[in-house]
Amino acid sequence: MGTAQGAGRPRDVRAWLRGLEVFAGPLAAFDPGAAPGEPVALFLDWLTEAVGAGLPDPHSMTVATVDEHGDPWARVLILKNVDADGWQFAAHADSPKGRQLAVRPSAALTFYWPALGRQVRVRGPVVREPAERGAADYLARSASARAEALVGRQSRHLDSAAERDRVIAEALARVEREPGLVAEAWNLYTVAPLTVEFWQADESRVHTRLRYERPAADAPWERHLLWP
Repeated sequence: MGTAQGAGRPRDVRAWLRGLEVFAGPLAAFDPGAAPGEPVALFLDWLTEAVGAGLPDPHSMTVATVDEHGDPWARVLILKNVDADGWQFAAHADSPKGRQLAVRPSAALTFYWPALGRQVRVRGPVVREPAERGAADYLARSASARAEALVGRQSRHLDSAAERDRVIAEALARVEREPGLVAEAWNLYTVAPLTVEFWQADESRVHTRLRYERPAADAPWERHLLWP
C-alpha cells in the first residue's frame, strides 16, 4: 500500500476502489426471451434508449485491434452507422489502427452505458468500404476535423503545440480553399460481426448475457444465454 502525495488522493487505493458504488440503479430491464432474431434491431433499441435517457456520447465505443506483433490496442471512436452489413467506424490509413487493420483486418467493439447497466460487445472481421464511401464520410466532417485528418500524422511524436497549431492551420486554410478536397487515406470500415453480446447488469451481480453467434458473415444467427 502506497501513500498518495496529492491532496485528496486516497491512501489505500484498493479499498477506495472497492468502496465505489456500481450499478446503483435504477437499471434497465431486459428480457432475452423477447429479443429479436438478429442483433442489429436489439442494438438499435438499446442505443435509442441510451439516447432517450440523455447519456453522454451514447454512440461512442471502444475499438480494439491487434498489431503485427500480436499486441492489443484500444481507443474510443464514434459509431458512424450500423445496418445489416455491420458496425461502421472511420480511420486514417496511416494511423496505428489503420496500419493494424491492413495487417490483421479484425476488430472488437464495446459500447458501455453505465447508467443503464448495459454493454454491447461486437467482434468480427473488418472490411474496408469503397473509396467513395470513405470520401463521403470525410466530407461530412467539420472543417477542423478534415484539416486534422488531412495532416495525417496521428500518434506520431510532436515537438511542440505551436508546431501542431501551425500545421493544422495551414491544412484548415487549404480545406477552406478547396471544400471538395478529400484525404485519400481516409477510410470507412465495417465490422461484419460473428458474435454480438448484450450484457445487462443486475445489482446482485447475477447479470443477464445474451450472445448472437454465427460461423460466417452470411450465416444465420443463433442465440445463446451465457453464464454471468
